[in-house]
Amino acid sequence: MNHFLDIHKTDPADLRQIISEAKRIKIARKGLPKGTPDAEQPLANHMVALIFEKPSTRTRVSFDVGVRQMGGQTMVLSGSDMQLGHGETIADTARVLSRYVDMIMIRTFEESTLLEMAEHATVPVINGLTNRTHPCQIMADVLTYEEHHGSIKGKKVVWLGDGNNVVASLIHAAGQFGFDITVSAPETLQPEAGFVAWAREKGVNVSLESNPQKAVEGADLVVTDTWVSMHDSQTTKERRHNQLRGYQVDDALMAQAKNDALFMHCLPAHRGEEVTSSVMDGPQSVIWDEAENRLHAQKAVMRWCLGK
Repeated sequence: MNHFLDIHKTDPADLRQIISEAKRIKIARKGLPKGTPDAEQPLANHMVALIFEKPSTRTRVSFDVGVRQMGGQTMVLSGSDMQLGHGETIADTARVLSRYVDMIMIRTFEESTLLEMAEHATVPVINGLTNRTHPCQIMADVLTYEEHHGSIKGKKVVWLGDGNNVVASLIHAAGQFGFDITVSAPETLQPEAGFVAWAREKGVNVSLESNPQKAVEGADLVVTDTWVSMHDSQTTKERRHNQLRGYQVDDALMAQAKNDALFMHCLPAHRGEEVTSSVMDGPQSVIWDEAENRLHAQKAVMRWCLGK
């Protein structure tokens, strides 16, 4: 049994195996109707609990479809259904769920909820997102880059905007997959120093460059995300917009990157804020491949968790 909690907590060889398996899974399904079962049914007779304290579109649909394509069944539970940590401890919830289901995916707020769930569950637990990290998204991003441009090792990846949970996992991936990363963000919105230090100890170059034009020079991949969370107050939203306005990804900024540089965004996007429509819909954008690859990457993660 393997938990998939974070990229930096998973062995690099296992991460590479997951990416390779995701590529194989995607190729095997080429041209099939979406509802067609996979030829292999590794989750046959398996039940997977999908827990959402935070609402979701891509995470919910991609995990649900992935489980079904691999022959399993899903039980979707919202935060209001469970009230995690209110009345019953998370540890006790983990113990109970482990008697009913074969695997748990949880998308939650606090990292401590994820860790306590994994500590006490006797089935694999997958991090669907926490406030600190988003590893499944970055596995899909690595898969997407490599199907377009080959190995990501040694490439220059540039992040623009808030130092949030997505860039945290991107920094972890830099250390595990061996690519360099430049983070361009205001000083007040930098990623956690511990994440940066960890990746640097792995021998990759992690640069913090507040000037976005300078940051993207020679980039192989440019990545951004929304400036605000759905739970931010109006005051917080206004402050973040003021801080991040200069980090918008537009055509002029992409022109500073390599001619064949790719653009990614984990979605949902606020067109005209963190990125212009001309970039999102332009020839360098691979955001729809990226969204699809959540399905294939997560199927590979689930197979790895169950030793399949």
